[in-house]
Amino acid sequence: MKNIFEDSNALVDKMKAEGYIINERLSIALYLALAKEKPLFLEGEAGVGKTEIAKTLSSILKTPLIRLQCYEGLDISQSSYEWNYGKQLISIQSSTDKNIDLFSEDFLIERPLLQALRHKTGERAVLLIDELDRADEAFEAYLLEFLSDWQITIPEIGSIETKSPPIVIITSNRTREVHDALKRRCYYSWVDYPDKHTELEILKHRVPQAEFTLQTELINFVHHLREQELYKAPGIAETIDWAEALVELNCVALDPQTIDSTIGVLLKYQDDIAKIQGSEASKILNDVKIAIVTQK
Repeated sequence: MKNIFEDSNALVDKMKAEGYIINERLSIALYLALAKEKPLFLEGEAGVGKTEIAKTLSSILKTPLIRLQCYEGLDISQSSYEWNYGKQLISIQSSTDKNIDLFSEDFLIERPLLQALRHKTGERAVLLIDELDRADEAFEAYLLEFLSDWQITIPEIGSIETKSPPIVIITSNRTREVHDALKRRCYYSWVDYPDKHTELEILKHRVPQAEFTLQTELINFVHHLREQELYKAPGIAETIDWAEALVELNCVALDPQTIDSTIGVLLKYQDDIAKIQGSEASKILNDVKIAIVTQK
């Protein structure tokens, strides 16, 4: 299949136009995965923008985003397909045909994996398998056939396959290691927190109404927080949420009182809030303002 983008630079430009700033290493991994019709396995801390990549691709390509949110106990009936037992029972009770086929496609309920395989020809759906590390190892094993051969085997029907595989983005927050057998079927990229310059560009795209002074102080403050020993450092989503909240409060620059009253937008664990709130936040803000002046 012809590649969707002319080259990785074209991909970067399209992503940027949608508000997603992507670095060179990640853009090349994504470009190659699209060109070679391989799944892309994205690993990194929660909140660094892994899921947003699939959403942005779906928006660029104007194709459906089919999302499979993983969790402990996820099985075939939630991820791939199941039989409509209620409809089967009604058919048995109402039909005079003793030879009715209760395991035909009329009774098949498609779940995300099967939906992605059977998406109409000519359009590659974007399939997001989100937070795979939350699922059991048994589900990983089930995915191997799907990722290797782009097919799903249903015992009552046979194998269902496609010649136009979906664009597959798999994410993991690395709460546990995903098996090598699955990773070998994918291209891989680690997604880290962006540097200050990149995150400032993201903020300019996502919250353009924020004053430049506020944007600069906010980004530097967040990066200082990520250097602290916190239970959960703020991700990009929290940075954007905080900027939007501060704009709503008509803030043009950070001050200790505003930080203390809005810190719950940025940090989501009380121990982290208690550690930063008050004098520590004031100290970090002072360091930020000095650093910004020095850089000028």
